[in-house]
Amino acid sequence: MDQDAHHNSHVILGSINDKFAAQELSSISHHLGENTPGLTHVGSTGKAQMVDVSPKENSSRTAIASCKVVLGKKVFDLVLANQMAKGDVLTVAKIAGINGAKHTSTLIPLCHNITLAHVRVDLRLNPEDFSVEIEGEAASTGKTGVEMEAMTAVSIAGLTVYDMCKAASKDIQVTDIRLECKTGGKTGYWCREE
Repeated sequence: MDQDAHHNSHVILGSINDKFAAQELSSISHHLGENTPGLTHVGSTGKAQMVDVSPKENSSRTAIASCKVVLGKKVFDLVLANQMAKGDVLTVAKIAGINGAKHTSTLIPLCHNITLAHVRVDLRLNPEDFSVEIEGEAASTGKTGVEMEAMTAVSIAGLTVYDMCKAASKDIQVTDIRLECKTGGKTGYWCREE
């Protein structure tokens, strides 16, 4: 297939996919009803878009997220004794998590670039399951929430724990990345129910 024909096939497929996506979106919206919140990063044609937050009011916003890194006993003991070849795992992961929160909008394309007032990342060794429990908090005053910043903080901290420990084991698992609670904005307070 020559390049023009190949390009034209993508244009035709793109056009068909756009029409299909718009029809599906309309059908789903009708089925769910008007009171069901939609996907804010999807436009009326079904294409990705950045949300316009300019009409929103500024409010104080916080979010707390968590994640777990399952190390296994051998690696856990090395981290506990601060014997990993790369150095102090928990301190490096904490700094990486804070840095990750500050760079969320460059890592996740449709996130707004926001001014963070506070970022906290805490790591705790759990001897019961040989894991590192990570909690991250982000805070800001603005027009959009900080859930993604808190979740990015714990994700990057967890990946950093993996990177610092991978020479000792490839069986390490980064798990359970999730939002725990958030405050502020139109939806106000939300907290995960256990």
